[in-house]
Amino acid sequence: MDLFKFLSYGFMQRAVIAGSFIAALCAILGVFLVLRRLSLIGDGLSHVTFGALALGLFFNVTPVYVALPLVVLSSLGIMKLTEAQYLYGDAAIGIVSALGIAIGILLVSITKGFNIDLFSYLFGNILAITKTEVWMSIGLATIVIILVAFFYYDLVAVTFDEECAQAEGINTKAVNKMLVVLTAITVVLAMKVVGIMLVSALLILPTVTALQVAKGFRMTMLVAVVVAVVSVWTGIMLSFFLDWPSGATIVLVSLVLFISSFLYRQIRK
Repeated sequence: MDLFKFLSYGFMQRAVIAGSFIAALCAILGVFLVLRRLSLIGDGLSHVTFGALALGLFFNVTPVYVALPLVVLSSLGIMKLTEAQYLYGDAAIGIVSALGIAIGILLVSITKGFNIDLFSYLFGNILAITKTEVWMSIGLATIVIILVAFFYYDLVAVTFDEECAQAEGINTKAVNKMLVVLTAITVVLAMKVVGIMLVSALLILPTVTALQVAKGFRMTMLVAVVVAVVSVWTGIMLSFFLDWPSGATIVLVSLVLFISSFLYRQIRK
């Protein structure tokens, strides 16, 4: 089969288009999250997503429509707990994460096992993405990217020195809330690409790969986007030809790119 013949299939076109937008989105937000040491928030929100999906499937409602508002509210809950002074950020993430996964397991137990749709969301199945999900991914990703571009300097200032940013008049609480809400939206969008069990990898790996080779904040973000998109394209292609699970393949490709960049940096040293 011709190497690019797979692009003639409608499901492959949908996978590539949606995957590219979501990969770019994960990479952009991942830079802010990694530099602010908030990488684990993606993992915590993915557990909440599991509970929200189980809830949607339990009531026979489209899972994404249930997951999106619940995960966004959970992200704000994490921020509220963190702002409470007496609770650290990782503890807040752990509490919300545990609640989400517990609800999910309980609902799965009540329904007597895994629903096939829930399984695909857990481990990713970008090749089965629908037209509605493609348009939703494009629309939400575009909105998020526009917001990041509009508030770029505020996000950068808070990322590197929150106290200094606050002294300059930046509403740091609002910026932090916006960042976690955008992350929540990204986690929900990415669950069909790599699965909710691996979504944090798509937020972290492209960024840490870019940090090995790029100089400057903008260049780091650009390289992270390229790495994320290349990982998704290559992962989709390999999963199609080798009949591998798409989510795991995308993450493995991203991991290989990280190892390569890490070795490159060590050799240059």
